[in-house]
Amino acid sequence: MVMTGWPEKSPDVDFDPFFHRRNELTVHQGCLLWGMRVIIPHSSRKKILEELHEGHIGVVKMKALARSHVWWPGIDKGIEILAQSCVGCQEVKTAPPKAPIHPWEWPTKPWERIHVDFAGPFLGTMFLIMVDGFSKWPEVVQMNKTTSGRTVEVLRTIFARNGLPIQLVSDNGPQFTSEEFATFMKANGVKHVTSAPYHPSTHGLVERFVQSFKMAMRSRNKNGSVQKKLSKFLLAYRNASQTTTSEPPAKLFMGRTLMSRLELIRPDLRQHVRNKQLLMQENRAAHHRIFETGQSVIMRDYRGQNKWVPGIIRTRTGPV
Repeated sequence: MVMTGWPEKSPDVDFDPFFHRRNELTVHQGCLLWGMRVIIPHSSRKKILEELHEGHIGVVKMKALARSHVWWPGIDKGIEILAQSCVGCQEVKTAPPKAPIHPWEWPTKPWERIHVDFAGPFLGTMFLIMVDGFSKWPEVVQMNKTTSGRTVEVLRTIFARNGLPIQLVSDNGPQFTSEEFATFMKANGVKHVTSAPYHPSTHGLVERFVQSFKMAMRSRNKNGSVQKKLSKFLLAYRNASQTTTSEPPAKLFMGRTLMSRLELIRPDLRQHVRNKQLLMQENRAAHHRIFETGQSVIMRDYRGQNKWVPGIIRTRTGPV
């Protein structure tokens, strides 16, 4: 009906969601689209839901991710059912906070204020967690030792990639209160702020991320190493819209979203153009000529009245 025309009213109740959107539906390279979202048929919806839940992110982030790529009638309900039926997610859910907290002021640019904390021992190892206060971009580093020296080495590597922050917020752990760490902060001009002792809500940004991180890593998906599960979680989390900013961390931090497998379900215009070019080359009535140095030829001359003049090949300047 998108290709041939719609009737005056919906032919069946199952067609109602499409009939109401009939002026926004298009077909592109065999894909049925609603705006920029691909409409997924019944046979592929379960696989797409599993892909949306690949990083074991929450319902809100799954819906935000789906709104950028796919749609079908009842997708929101399907996402909620999948999240509620995920045994791994349900087993690690935590209670909501008991009282509201005063939020930090939002920084004016990415990587201006970062929050740092350690998670673990967890899955037999420790993790250094860093979250950007502006974009909510996370950095997670698996660590075997959590000494001040090792912590400084990891921070120096991350700072070399992302730049120096203006402010760093941490708890009162021994790694962050040592003289070596204080010297590193002072040498790089970074203001170090520590949270109130025995008051973890002061450090709420990174604490909340640690909860999401642990819930995803504790899921019952036993396939792959810890590093593989960590990489999948970070890709999904960085591409999913945040509740506070309504934007993916990758977009605020890098100015673009990260390429993921969900992008592959869209029609590939680049491949379509490439196929057309190859077809034009195959259908072109021409043959490949090969000339050798010293060969006598007749060449086209556009300067005078004689169209063709004799010549000799002196050198080859290219493949054609």
